[in-house]
Amino acid sequence: MAREEKIVLQNFSHCEFEQGFDGPKVLQCMKDMLTSEYCFNGASWINETKAPSRIGDRSTSDVVVRLRTQEGRDDWLYCHSHVLVEKSKYFADRLSENWPTCQILDSRNCVEVYCQESDFDYHVNVLRLLYAVTDGSVDDMWHGVRNALSCLQVAVELGCQQIITACVKYLEAVPWEEAEEEEILRTVPGMGSQVEPILARLQPVNSIAIEGIFLSAIRFATSSPPPHLNDLKSSAQEQLEYMLTEDDDAPLLMANDEIKFEVRECVRGLLARFNNQLETFFSKPAESVIPAGEILSFQSYLSDMSWACQILGKLEIMTELVSTWTEASEKIVKAIEVARSEADMLEMRLNVIEVASKVLEAIGYGTVILPAAKRLHMVLVWLPFVRITKHLLDSFPYDNPLTFKLDGERWLSLESAFVSIIVALPSGDQAEILTEWLGNEHVRYPDLTEAFEVWCYRSKVAKRRLALSGAIHGVTDAL
Repeated sequence: MAREEKIVLQNFSHCEFEQGFDGPKVLQCMKDMLTSEYCFNGASWINETKAPSRIGDRSTSDVVVRLRTQEGRDDWLYCHSHVLVEKSKYFADRLSENWPTCQILDSRNCVEVYCQESDFDYHVNVLRLLYAVTDGSVDDMWHGVRNALSCLQVAVELGCQQIITACVKYLEAVPWEEAEEEEILRTVPGMGSQVEPILARLQPVNSIAIEGIFLSAIRFATSSPPPHLNDLKSSAQEQLEYMLTEDDDAPLLMANDEIKFEVRECVRGLLARFNNQLETFFSKPAESVIPAGEILSFQSYLSDMSWACQILGKLEIMTELVSTWTEASEKIVKAIEVARSEADMLEMRLNVIEVASKVLEAIGYGTVILPAAKRLHMVLVWLPFVRITKHLLDSFPYDNPLTFKLDGERWLSLESAFVSIIVALPSGDQAEILTEWLGNEHVRYPDLTEAFEVWCYRSKVAKRRLALSGAIHGVTDAL
């Protein structure tokens, strides 16, 4: 038994036992005393628990960390080797006996650390955090994502595992701004597997999860939810379109037959509700006023169908919507007459035209194939409707702005769609359409000049071209 242990036992034997302490308590007290930071002064034990080391305390420091930059900055930080060696692999190596370049300054080891000027303050912060880690948690000491990310870079460089762990824990949990996310993507991937949890939110998702969220979103986006959910519906529609868009990146979802089937079913339900709304308009007495709520519902259906055209076009499954719209065209045009005011009527016309333009584009550019009779029907129904709407819009007072408008690109696209459909019709049908157009007071829009020029050229050279191409006698004779 060591001399100090004997003296402790003697002290307890002569004092504590006389005061009635039992044996187990005495033994526990002896253990606590011998394992704590006590010193023996020859007669008794005195508790001399050391105060925690503080960075910059020159009186207790045994190592100087010199932070230096290429710009000439040179700061000395008075530190403690037991803190640096325990918390940093870099400093443990530098202060080991195997490091040949360790210098001595007034009985202190000196370690030089070179860094960029922009990283200087973060090196100081990390050195201070080494002491904070010794004292307790540093979870609340990061002061934002940028600061934590910069400290993480320095901690990885210096091999400070506890600080790395704390930084990763913080950055993995907190929200990032867009610029912060880009900075994380530039810096974190090169730091090794220890920081991978930070990037968990940015990892690609497997195709099953993508399909699952797409199907849930398409069902909601086409469900015609109540008005107070319109913002959520619009957001879902926007993200669905984004998922299918090819830009700098490939589309997030490559639609298979199952996806296309589900989209068709969802749009079919939307079209059924739209048709039911049309029927309610025509089931009312002629002089009755349609409630504002029903008009808003009708406009909502039109907005959803306009968006659905975008989705169906990307998936190349526009046929059913185009066919349904073609069959309902006359009813849709008549339904506009139930509007309660001129402004309501004009806005409903614009809502309808937005959908009609996309349907006409699909027909005119061959995305959906319809027989000539149906293509002619679409021109005869929608050409007068669009012509009158454009005139009403141009003459509408500017001091009463509309809540819904069509941009100039949409009007130009609609005009091009009409021209494409007309020039693909039989020449006799073209002649009737162009004759009516040239005699109409609203001849300026849509401008069918291109279709007129094509018709004139084809008509003039028709017999010669057909003869030269070896057309059958029945065709040439008919001309």
